[in-house]
Amino acid sequence: MTSKSMLLSLSLAVAAALASGTASARTEIQNKGSDTLVNVAQSWAEQYGKINPNVAVAVSGGGSGTGIAALINGTVDIANASRKMKDKEIKEAEAKGHHPVENVVGYDALAIFVNKKFPLDSISIPELAKIYGRDGGATKWSDLGITIPGCKNEIVVVSRQNNSGTYAYFQEAVLGEKGKFRQGTLDMHGSKDVADLVEKTPCAIGYSGLAYATEHLKTLCIATEKGKPCVKPTEDTAFDGTYPIARPLFMYTDGKPKDDVKKYMDWIMSDVGQCILAKEGYAPVKKVTCK
Repeated sequence: MTSKSMLLSLSLAVAAALASGTASARTEIQNKGSDTLVNVAQSWAEQYGKINPNVAVAVSGGGSGTGIAALINGTVDIANASRKMKDKEIKEAEAKGHHPVENVVGYDALAIFVNKKFPLDSISIPELAKIYGRDGGATKWSDLGITIPGCKNEIVVVSRQNNSGTYAYFQEAVLGEKGKFRQGTLDMHGSKDVADLVEKTPCAIGYSGLAYATEHLKTLCIATEKGKPCVKPTEDTAFDGTYPIARPLFMYTDGKPKDDVKKYMDWIMSDVGQCILAKEGYAPVKKVTCK
């Protein structure tokens, strides 16, 4: 082998070693769960990668139940959830040697969406219970004294799948602790699917995180009782709790965050991270001034 060939081989070996060392030094944080949080989680991951390129955050949705199950099985570093973990889920995790720690990263107003043709601007919690509850009594809009142009009267009830934290929170907040959903709901896989279906269907009503509101939908003002003043879903009313269906948003870790996961969580809770949350349509956990 000539000296030139030996030098080329050595250079290639050094480059491969450096590349291998760089790749192995990069940390990957696995983050899975809530579809409500998936968009902001992806924004966080993208922006954090720019300031800390040695850490890659892999984000996927699938629902709060999916993220929590992954945390229980020890296959994720962070589980996103739009509901609290259940006692039985925490016990199951601890039985497998994992110790879930709850981190509140923001607040969300769970919005009620209707088609643009819907004639009213508000609805009450008891009326929602009549629509969504098993044996609630309202299967047609006329049962509530409502007439919708282009609608043949039957209510198209749009919901989420039962592994969704949004589903679980709506059930508790609107139907009560022991309340059950009516049969025959159209159960969507994700929040965007709810918004898309309601937009195209005059008879439909659905619920989702406020971040999925668009100009093509009507977002209803919510009253605790029919005839009482209603409150609009906004970042401010979610933060101060005046909106009747406001909820905290969680990121669960296995034990207190440490090392790169702690640095990432600290950044999420910083003004920069919380402003990204606000930009996505959620309420920060603290008052922040965003550019």
